[in-house]
Amino acid sequence: MADGRVILLTGAAGGLGAVMTAALLADGHAVAALDRDAAALKRLCAGRDEKRLFPIEAELADVAACAAAVDKTVAHFGRIDALVNNAGIGMSSIRPDAESRHPQIEELTADMWDRFFAINLRAPMLLSKAAVPHLRKARWGRVVNNTTSYRTMHRVLPYGAVKAAFESMSAVLALQLDATGITVNVLVPGGPTDTPFISDGAGWPRDKMLRPQIMGPPIRWLMSDASDGVTGRRFTAGEWDAALPPAEAAHVASRDIGWPELAAKPSWW
Repeated sequence: MADGRVILLTGAAGGLGAVMTAALLADGHAVAALDRDAAALKRLCAGRDEKRLFPIEAELADVAACAAAVDKTVAHFGRIDALVNNAGIGMSSIRPDAESRHPQIEELTADMWDRFFAINLRAPMLLSKAAVPHLRKARWGRVVNNTTSYRTMHRVLPYGAVKAAFESMSAVLALQLDATGITVNVLVPGGPTDTPFISDGAGWPRDKMLRPQIMGPPIRWLMSDASDGVTGRRFTAGEWDAALPPAEAAHVASRDIGWPELAAKPSWW
């Protein structure tokens, strides 16, 4: 732990979160593992080093819980070096087959819309707002955000819309924090992944889905000194080639965050 980073990771007990937690612990980092599922957190922590894995049970739809999570991380470990905004709710939270049979606009409600934005966008904003002052003080830090595929952003409500907003937020935050020593990047699996996030009701064959283990190599690299200065990038874990040197794998599996073809400043601006 002395040589590792302190990382607050949300959705840590879920399918992708558990893989990233294990990968980060294997590299000697300490993880503040935030999840709303107490039983899943208990399973995640079972048999692991209590000095390097600190469970935080919290509901990210609660505004106060977001700042409190950063405070608890700092109080327990003495600092925070990185934030991984991985937690979220997906289409299966609407109905079991919503991943494959997308809700039409008539089916959406204000409460449904607000909950997707509260958990998938407002919470990462509040967590980042609380963590960034600590990272600025240290002049080193990482913010890693889990958005989604561009195809989903173009095709699915409300999940695609909120993740498109999260992608935009990530791009803006990378610009705001440029040259501070804090990097902001996006990390996505790259397609449907075999976790409980996707209900069996979707009807998709799980043997054809991506394995959650693909998240391990890129998150390890992003938390290392080797990724210093790499910011404003979008990493697709499914395109990470473990046979390549990590820096080369990172280059091949990434592109600029957001929609770079739209980001150029027009001549009249």
